[in-house]
Order: sequence, then C-alpha cells, then structure tokens
Amino acid sequence: MRRRAGLVLLALAVFFAALSPLLRWYAFPRLAKVPPGQYQEMVLEAKPATLLDYGSLQAKEVEKVTIVQTLKGNVEESERIERSAGRDVVVWDSLSYVQGPDGAMVSAIPERYIFDAHSQAPVHATGEAVDGEAVRREGIEFKWPFLTEKRDYEYFDAQTRTSAPIHFKGTRTFRGLDVYYFEQTIPWTKVPYPKKMPIPGVDASTLEKQTGTSRWYTTKRMFWVDPVTGAPVNGEEIHQEELRGGTLLGGREKVTAFSGHVKMRPDYVDHTVALVTSQRRLVLLMTSYLPWGFLVLGGGLLALALVLEARSRRPREASAEREPEAVGA
Repeated sequence: MRRRAGLVLLALAVFFAALSPLLRWYAFPRLAKVPPGQYQEMVLEAKPATLLDYGSLQAKEVEKVTIVQTLKGNVEESERIERSAGRDVVVWDSLSYVQGPDGAMVSAIPERYIFDAHSQAPVHATGEAVDGEAVRREGIEFKWPFLTEKRDYEYFDAQTRTSAPIHFKGTRTFRGLDVYYFEQTIPWTKVPYPKKMPIPGVDASTLEKQTGTSRWYTTKRMFWVDPVTGAPVNGEEIHQEELRGGTLLGGREKVTAFSGHVKMRPDYVDHTVALVTSQRRLVLLMTSYLPWGFLVLGGGLLALALVLEARSRRPREASAEREPEAVGA
C-alpha cells in the first residue's frame, strides 16, 4: 500500500514540477494581454503655465492648463485587423484635449494606436494615425511590455510623429511600489499645427503655408513604470511650444505658445496606483507565485514519495534477515 501511495506521490511531483516552467514560459506569454475594450481617462495639469492668447497673440502666465487624455479600445476595429494579422491586436482611439484656465479649448489631437495585445509591439495597419495624418510607429507608446526590462526602449512621440529612445534611469519607490524610472528628451523640432486650434478665421492646417509662421516644440517626459504590468503609475512632462517667424507674429522672431511642467492630477495618480496594484497581483500569480509554489510542492511530494518508498522496503529487508534463522532451527 505504501509503495502504491509512493508511486502516486511521485507522479504528482513530476506533474507539478513540469507545470511550473510551462505556466511561466508557455501559458503566461499567451494568456497575458491588454483587453481590447479597455477605457481609460487621465487628467494632467500644468500649474502655473504660460499660454498664448490667440486673439491678441500675446503669451500670458495663467493659473493652470489642463490636459484630458482618453484611451478607448475599439473592439470592432481590433477584430477586423486580427483577421488579417493573425494575432491578438488592440486598437486604441485616443484624444489629447488641452484647455485653458477658463475651460476653452487650446487644441485637440486624436490618435489611433494599433499594437500587439501581448507584446505591445506596434502593428501597422490602415487607420494608424495622429491627428488624421497616417503614421508608421516604431516602438511603444502609452504602455510598456509586461515584465518591463531595465533597458532603453523606442518611444513614439505624437508631436513629431517619430520615435526616439526613452532611457532607463534606475529604480524608484513610488507610493509603495518598486518602479522603473524612464526619461526622454525631444529637442526643439518643427511640428505640424493641430487641426483644431482657437485661431479666429484661420484654418490651422494651412496656417504655416498662409503666414510662414512655424510651430516648434520640445519636451522632457518622465515615466514611473510598474515593471510587472508595464503600466505607468505616474507621468510628467516639462513641455514647451513656440511659434516662430512669419507674418502672424507681427515682426516678432518668436512667441511662447505653451510652457509648463505637466503633472498627473493627484486623484488620478491615486486611482492609477490602485488599479495597477490589483493588476500586478494577477501577473505575479502566473509569473512567480504559482510557478514557484508548484515547484516547491513538487519537491515536497518527491521527498514524501521517497520516504514512503524507504519505509515500504524496511519490512521486506527485516523478514529476509530472519528467514535463514528459521531454516537453521
């Protein structure tokens, strides 16, 4: 009976020991993915900020500038692209809406971001765009891959429509979470005007062509990223925009269009940290808790099987030693 129980325990030990790496290296990469219907809203503020009054074309210091950023999963489009791409795809329709202290619109820039649901690598398909202009992204945007590594990544900049390295700068502790800190600096670059801008009587898409006044931009962006889920728990930008040259400025060389240190609003930081904390438990369950638990369980079952096997042999060995004495008597 002990021998049969030992064989059962040995089989279970092999099963759990084999399940451990399968769960971590086979099941997790296939099961962990960004849901296609995700919706997220984020509010950021620059307090105080410098903002251009497009009526007088004078830069003024204002109490705050607010940026409302929304990400909405487009399930219908993701399913359409999946049929041709042959893999799980997420389509995010995003909007970056900038408003002044009075709530009036400063700009509104829509984006369509298409990426692999598992790896977050970009998927190039019809509809990939920024402000209605077709783009071909390289690298990541908005989110890092699951199990983020301590290295630089290519990060897409929507203003310049190009990708550049975002550098890993070390580990930090943020709101009790161990996070990776990344920085990217975009040097002064001429960029297109947003198509939606509060310029009376002027089509923003043809503004530079009509007036010769160009729009320039630079930023330093900073992200605190949870390495387990790849989700940023905090983000900031030191953002500057200028209008330069042309007839629009009335002979001036340049004027500040927007300047400020943009930070996530504290209540949205709290919400993001709570959401990421709950999601990271699920990822850790598949990458750490269960694989290590199964490995330890397999080792324990193996040890128990060996103990039962050793005990089952002792009675047979003892009877074999007593048998010659019985014959000699």
